[in-house]
Amino acid sequence: MGTLHTVNKSPFQTNTLQSCLSHVKDGDTVLLIEDGVYGAMSGTSVSDAVKATGAKVCVLGPDFAARGIDAGRTIEGVETVDYEGFVDLAAASDRVQAWL
Repeated sequence: MGTLHTVNKSPFQTNTLQSCLSHVKDGDTVLLIEDGVYGAMSGTSVSDAVKATGAKVCVLGPDFAARGIDAGRTIEGVETVDYEGFVDLAAASDRVQAWL
């Protein structure tokens, strides 16, 4: 597996998610955590960019829920993972890149 990219900043406050998406390659995974989970919401200004990326995109479910976001608002194709899934993604990746 390629790189696991973690994004923890809201795409509505920084351009971290957009920068990350412009660097991902085939075989990479993007995991949205903390305030980065706002990037997994459908119907936003970043939804199309998230859908168009060639990488697998995941969102940390507990962080989504902690912000009161209904799971039904998740962009189609974005996978929800729990903490165990986060660990599995990190263990299966060649490297982890945190986008701050």
